[in-house]
Amino acid sequence: MKTIIATISLVMTLLSTSLFAQGKRIPASAGRAEYIEVEKGVKLHVTDLGEGKPIVLIHGWPLSDEMYEYQYQYLSRRGFRVIGITLRGFGKSDKPYGKYDFDVFSDDIKVVLEKLDIQNATLGGFSLGGAVVLHYVTKYNSAHVSKLALFGVAAPSWKQREGFPDGLPDAVVEGLINATKTQRQDLIASFGAGFPAKEGNISKNVEKWLENINLQASPYAMTESITALSGLDLRPQLSKINIPVTIFQGVYDKNCPLIWAEQLQKSIKNATLIRFENSGHALFVEEMEKFNSELEKFAKS
Repeated sequence: MKTIIATISLVMTLLSTSLFAQGKRIPASAGRAEYIEVEKGVKLHVTDLGEGKPIVLIHGWPLSDEMYEYQYQYLSRRGFRVIGITLRGFGKSDKPYGKYDFDVFSDDIKVVLEKLDIQNATLGGFSLGGAVVLHYVTKYNSAHVSKLALFGVAAPSWKQREGFPDGLPDAVVEGLINATKTQRQDLIASFGAGFPAKEGNISKNVEKWLENINLQASPYAMTESITALSGLDLRPQLSKINIPVTIFQGVYDKNCPLIWAEQLQKSIKNATLIRFENSGHALFVEEMEKFNSELEKFAKS
């Protein structure tokens, strides 16, 4: 009997010691949410790393916040809190049926910044994401934002319009939109060749990585968002921007050509153009060191 009692006592001691040890554990997580609800039933994926001045990054089409992997690695270790937001319909964010236009994307960004209590951020956007952040700062008068960074941006107008002959012709725009509905996989696979300035600027593994990110996008969201871009003319809004702006532009960008960046620089007061002489549209990986250091410099200034 004494042996049984002693055994039970030992087991209880071990259990209580284990429970006490678990209760005293210091959490390893910083407690930051990976998903943020922007409206009922719709959550966006957010990468939130580092401490310090905030830098918020918006991806291009049809990528996700994962495209900024090497910016997260660098900036989070250089005194910044770097936050990547994946727009609804893309990557790991929810993909509801509904609107996918620039008002919706801007509204979603504002909710995320409010919920994270972000102030005086450097807000950056790539390609279509550049058009999104331009729309955001003009719609919300730069709420939560003190600086704007544009990377290979699809603006001021993606398509040709009166007074802007440098946009894409209607036939090209319509062909691309149609391809999202009829040959999406082939369209995404073709991006690799046109993304860098020249073959070999990015490795086949990086090409495959970007392709895999693109394939995560909702087909419906792909079509709706690029259709919304075709209807967006940001020229009348540019004079409203009153915060410092830097424009990163690959000289050999075939998707969003240099002339667009030059037009933006002329139209936005306090705008600086930084040329990436060896890059196409993939400047964030083609000239990664320059991209990261210039973004760090701008955010610190």
